[in-house]
Amino acid sequence: MESANQTASVTEFILLGLSAHPKLEKTLFVLILLTYLVILLGNGVLILVTIFDSHLHTPMYFFLGNLSFLDICYTTSSVPLILDSFLTPRKTIPFSACAVQMFLSFAMGATECVLLGMMAFDRYMAICNPLRYPIVMSKAVYVPMAAGSWAAGWAASMVQTSLAMRLPFCGDNVINHFTCEILAVLRLACADISINVVSMGVTNVIFLGVPVLLIFVSYIFILTTILRIPSAEGRKKAFSTCSAHLTVVVIFYGTILFMYGKPKSKDPLGADKQDLSNKLTSLFYGVVTPMLNPIIYSLRNKDVKAAVRNLVSQKCFIW
Repeated sequence: MESANQTASVTEFILLGLSAHPKLEKTLFVLILLTYLVILLGNGVLILVTIFDSHLHTPMYFFLGNLSFLDICYTTSSVPLILDSFLTPRKTIPFSACAVQMFLSFAMGATECVLLGMMAFDRYMAICNPLRYPIVMSKAVYVPMAAGSWAAGWAASMVQTSLAMRLPFCGDNVINHFTCEILAVLRLACADISINVVSMGVTNVIFLGVPVLLIFVSYIFILTTILRIPSAEGRKKAFSTCSAHLTVVVIFYGTILFMYGKPKSKDPLGADKQDLSNKLTSLFYGVVTPMLNPIIYSLRNKDVKAAVRNLVSQKCFIW
C-alpha cells in the first residue's frame, strides 16, 4: 500500500506563489490587475490603429501589431491564474490546465524572441538598404515572416510541453512559482530529465541565441550607417525609427539575463530573499514588460501618436 501511494500519479499541482507573504499578495493583486487592464487597453489600441490607419500599413507596424497581440495572449495565459492565486487560500491547478498554461506561455515567449529578431532585420533593411526595402520587405515577404515566427514558437512549445508532460510525477506536487513554469515543473518529475534538459538547451540556443545574434549584427550595421549620415538631423531621424525597438529588446532580454544569469545564494536567509526576488522579477517580466511596449512605441513614434488621435477623434465623432 505504501509503495502504491508513492507511485500514484499527480492529478493536480499546488502553486506556491507568494503564500509566505500574504500582505504582499493583496498589494500585488491591485497592482497587477491595474497593469493587466493597461496592457489590454494599450496593446488593443495599437492593434486597432495598425489595422485601421492606412498610413501604418507597413512592415514595421505589421510586426508591431503582432507584438501587441502576442503580449495580450502572453499575459492572458498567466495573469488571471496569478490573480486567482492571490485570492485563493489553496492554490491548485489541474494537471491538464497546467499543461495548457505551460504550452501557451512557452509559445508566446518563444514567438516574441523570433519576432523581435524579425523586427531588427526590418529596421536593418529600412536604414541600411532604403532603396531595396520596398522590394525585399514586400507584403509577400513580411507576412510569412510573422507567420513563421508564430509557427516556430508554437512548434517549439509543443515539443517542450509534450516532453515535460510525458514525465511521471509521483512525489512532490508543489510548484515554487506563480504559474506552471516549465523549469519549475521539471524539478518535480520522478524520472530522468536529461532529455528535457538537452532539448531545452537546444531550444534556448535557437530561440534566444540566434535572435540575439541577428539583433546584434543588425544594429552594428544600423549604427555604422547612421554614423555615416552627414547631418545631425538626419542621424537623429534615422535613429528614432529604431530606438523604440531597441528599447524593447534591452528590457526584454535584460530581464531574462537578470532572472537566469545571477548566481544563487548558499545562505538560507539569502536564498529566501533571492527566491522572493526571483518571483518578483518573473512578475516584472510577465506583466510590466508587455505594459511598457505600447507606451514605448507610442511615446517615441509620431505616426502612432497621430493614428491614436485620429482613432479617438473618429470614435468621439461617431458617439
